[in-house]
Amino acid sequence: MKRLFIILFILTQWIHICHAQSVPVNPKLLKGPWSAYWISHPETAVRDYGVYHFRKTFNIAQLPDQFIIHLSADNRYKLYVNGHYILAGPARGDLYNWYFDSIDLAPYLVAGDNSLAVMVWNMGDLSPVAQISNQLGLVVQADEEKNEFINTNNSWKTTKNKAYQPCSTDNSDRMQTYMVVGPGDQLNASLYPWNWEQQHYNDEDWENAKNLFPAVPSGHGTDNLWNLVPRSIPLLETQKEEINHIRRISDNRLTSKIVNKDNPLVIPAHSKVSVLLDQSHLLVGYPSFTFSEGKASTVKITYAEALFKDGIKGNRNEIEGKDILGNYDIYESDGAKNRIFTPLWLRTLRYVQLDIETKSDPLTVHEIVMMREGYPLVEKASFESNDPSLKEIWKVGWHTARLCAADLYYDCPYYEQLQYAGDSRIQSLISLYVSGDDRLMRKAIQDFYLSIVADGLPQGRYPSNRIQVIPTYGLYWVSMLYDYWMHRKDDAFLAKYLHAAQGILEWYEKRLDKEKSLLGPMEWWNFTDWNTAFKNGVPAGAEDGNSTIISMHYAITLREAAEVFQYFGKTQIATQYKEIANKIVKAAYASSFNKSKGLMADTPEQEEYSQHTNILAILSDAVPANEQKKLMLKILSDKELSQVTFYYRFYLIRALKKVGMSDSYTDQLEPWKDMLALGLSTFSENPDPTRSDCHAWSSSPNYDFLATICGIMPSSQGFSTVDISPAFGNLTEIKGSMPHPLGTIKVNLTHLNNGKVYGDVELPVGLTGKFYWKGKHLQLKSGIQKISL
Repeated sequence: MKRLFIILFILTQWIHICHAQSVPVNPKLLKGPWSAYWISHPETAVRDYGVYHFRKTFNIAQLPDQFIIHLSADNRYKLYVNGHYILAGPARGDLYNWYFDSIDLAPYLVAGDNSLAVMVWNMGDLSPVAQISNQLGLVVQADEEKNEFINTNNSWKTTKNKAYQPCSTDNSDRMQTYMVVGPGDQLNASLYPWNWEQQHYNDEDWENAKNLFPAVPSGHGTDNLWNLVPRSIPLLETQKEEINHIRRISDNRLTSKIVNKDNPLVIPAHSKVSVLLDQSHLLVGYPSFTFSEGKASTVKITYAEALFKDGIKGNRNEIEGKDILGNYDIYESDGAKNRIFTPLWLRTLRYVQLDIETKSDPLTVHEIVMMREGYPLVEKASFESNDPSLKEIWKVGWHTARLCAADLYYDCPYYEQLQYAGDSRIQSLISLYVSGDDRLMRKAIQDFYLSIVADGLPQGRYPSNRIQVIPTYGLYWVSMLYDYWMHRKDDAFLAKYLHAAQGILEWYEKRLDKEKSLLGPMEWWNFTDWNTAFKNGVPAGAEDGNSTIISMHYAITLREAAEVFQYFGKTQIATQYKEIANKIVKAAYASSFNKSKGLMADTPEQEEYSQHTNILAILSDAVPANEQKKLMLKILSDKELSQVTFYYRFYLIRALKKVGMSDSYTDQLEPWKDMLALGLSTFSENPDPTRSDCHAWSSSPNYDFLATICGIMPSSQGFSTVDISPAFGNLTEIKGSMPHPLGTIKVNLTHLNNGKVYGDVELPVGLTGKFYWKGKHLQLKSGIQKISL
């Protein structure tokens, strides 16, 4: 069993660093109702904003070898045992699929009195959009009957934490953009029940918890508030990092450039001081601030990816004349020493500004640290070349992908933290190629499956407490099934989603214009790309019919689905999908290809033209094969075409590869080099002016450096064989490795001026394939083999 290290900090006197290990679930607990109850506070509006503490004290005469519990909460919890922070959760799902965590408490117990303490909060109608909720609730269930004295019921003690109130609730208005990650935290330290989680804290004045309903696993019960399912992904990992570099301070009496425990910053009494810190790179996690004294002082803490000047970010390293704008928390000091403040939920930051107002006492800032938190993606792949700039793109791209992976694939960690199917497809391939970890991809597939609405489409993003349907993202979800099928041998997992894929494709089929063989008017939000020509990201013809782009997108997905359905023995359906796809692409070419321009138009009216339509014309084979390379050259050179953004460049590169122009890939990396020149430490959503500075769909080079430059691609279902077709472009040396279910694939190649390639390729035991170079190929076997062509 893989051991995961969880390091987080808490609202108490010290930062506790603990190791948490996920453990298996007793099968009996998945076969019927639990003996534990969901509990809540007895006198509270359970669907309103609130922060609560729950405690259970118990005595153990002899320490057990193991003491496994399973727990969950709505919205979220933090677990402490005898004052030590252990775990936070649960992973986000929905009411039908509510995850619980499993942990062995034995390492944290002592002989004699013990305490189990849980902090639970529910943001109510201020919850992040990614947070689905029923009401405030906590459940703890012992794995074994002999330990059920720990189960949640009305013997547990509880209290409401009156120190908290929400702040920073108007970010979308202030920042003039879509921001839905939830509120900031305003904490009055004088009202906080300090040391509540400690072993011998006196909770006699607390109330007894209220029993709600018995907890039940999914598939059981008749009146459920939550359907409990085991956590399907590993526990998140955390790592401590100091935030100490002061870039700007408004009080000329204060000259320090560093703040840490050895060099605290003392803000004089009766002062208003602004302190700007710069971490130099973007982080996602829990910032922690240690303050002393300064009774009645207030500290407004603002977090930002970048600073602004007249609404423009510019070079992210520059601060002159720029201001901070973003999500914030507020801390109100009680005058005590070594108070630690950390927000309830994740913050994304490069810059942190403390706006401090002191009263009659000075306030000391001892240190600021960040406990980075995310999915434990391990970088098992590598890429090197003779161009050092590509190494930096690889590094920044992987950092971006990691910041956008937690219990969901985040589209962006600062503004939304929502899992979108279009984004997740690209993110999943990056995960597979760089880490080899498919668990978050599997969870994303399952999440979107659970989001399907009555007419057969999955929601565009999920989990989400607001309904948003993006039909094109339903097609990308089907493509995720195809991608998983090509990269993993897991028939049982895929089989249960085939009927859902069929429902999505039938939704599209019902909207085909039978005479024109193109899609008619489309409901919902038919997002394609954020380019400037598409109003709200929607291409021409989507709403009133005959969108060539979306029709060809549908055809491509039909062909991918046909391969999967054929594999599962559903020949009739596969044949039907191929026939529909052929009709669509034939009709698209006949009605929308302008021969004088040599371009495919966005609609049969031939008034608007985009790179997108012509990329899909190649990928769908709507344009004859002998014309595709010529069309690709026009896509790259014709600037009158509406241009793809970073997101859709993923499909631009797929078209490049299809027409045999993979060597042009390295010429397409200028936008990434431009971002690095602007001081970004992650890749942004769009070219400037951009909203998000961290968007994982822009990390596609971490996939393409391996799949395009190194040319490593599965050539049969389940990655049972491999094709390697290197594309050096302007490079002379490439060296890459990537994880495969059987081991590691490695390439180490040199391209000579005379057009020859030499080096070696290594395949894991059990894997075979072919190596392609300029119309020639070699058979590849397991082990190391020399290449010379």
